[in-house]
Amino acid sequence: MSDDTLPEPDRLDAAPHPRETAHLFGQSEAEATLLAAVTSGRLPHGWLLTGVKGVGKATFAWRAARFLLATPPDRGDSLFGAPPPPGSLDIAQDHPVAARLRALSEPGLCLIRRPWDEKAKKLKTQLTVDEVRKLKAFFHLSASGGGRRVVIVDCADEMNASAANALLKELEEPPRDAVLFLISHRPSGLLPTIRSRCRTLRFQPLGAEDLQAALAQAGHPAPENAQGLAELAGGSVGEAVRLLTHDGLGLYGDILRLLHGLPRLDRPLALRLADATLGKTGEARFELTLSLLDTALARLARRGTTGAALPEIVPGEAATLARLAPDARTARAWADLSATLTARARRGKAVNLDPAALTFDMFLDLDRTAAALPAA
Repeated sequence: MSDDTLPEPDRLDAAPHPRETAHLFGQSEAEATLLAAVTSGRLPHGWLLTGVKGVGKATFAWRAARFLLATPPDRGDSLFGAPPPPGSLDIAQDHPVAARLRALSEPGLCLIRRPWDEKAKKLKTQLTVDEVRKLKAFFHLSASGGGRRVVIVDCADEMNASAANALLKELEEPPRDAVLFLISHRPSGLLPTIRSRCRTLRFQPLGAEDLQAALAQAGHPAPENAQGLAELAGGSVGEAVRLLTHDGLGLYGDILRLLHGLPRLDRPLALRLADATLGKTGEARFELTLSLLDTALARLARRGTTGAALPEIVPGEAATLARLAPDARTARAWADLSATLTARARRGKAVNLDPAALTFDMFLDLDRTAAALPAA
């Protein structure tokens, strides 16, 4: 398998790679922060990009790389004075730097990500130390035209201990005009010393309008229930793409129909949803079913704990949540179930138990929990 056909660990199915994405939506504050650091002449060498998966951290990193590599540092030695400060991170798509980045041929960029395991014929599960050690050779090269060098680590959460320690050494003594972007969905899992040597940029979930614009850019038409999709996806473009690809809104609606009937379980519907998890095509459906059950249980617990209505994902959801979780006591019952329900199913799937049986058993657990609630 050639390098051109190897799967990319940082590419989302059914969406363009972040390096191919022209525009970033909903993260103007992060862009303004980087731009202010550049124009002030005090650009930190390490940036930790945090937030839930799929909100634009990688797109920002590639957008920032285009800008930094296409905009040489101001040394203050121009015969014609300093150029006007840039007003945005925009770089034309036909700019040579942009073209080289899309082709992964830009000498000023080093991309660190999980490598391909040639022996096992699959991507490695961790970002290894050998990948991070490539930075030494990269930093020893002279920057093109006296400009910057940019590193993207996607994602830092996947580093093993040796890789993390190797990266820490590079962060401690980076060369001049080197900028490292570390993408992290769970920054608490990183070494505190890595976090302390980076400036943190927190990326917020997208609202419905920005999410819709980002989906359109990725080639996905606007869904009929855009507000519900934004709520179900948690403002994540990546999660929204997954939901659209596998009819997540429809599946969540089916799960709500099951909940609506509790404690009288709609067995034909439960069996149909369970059978959909069988076979190769059912693997993604099984995982999505578990993910959406987690969401439904979390929303039940939240509704009972706060007593406040949540924005509806599907019509009629608010009434169902209010009936099944009217108070903190019922909220606790759903929270307790949430702590074990899908984790048990995932363990069963890992040892090759029948996914349909596991799924149907989860629905039976929902029914038993609802039957034990006084308000049900």
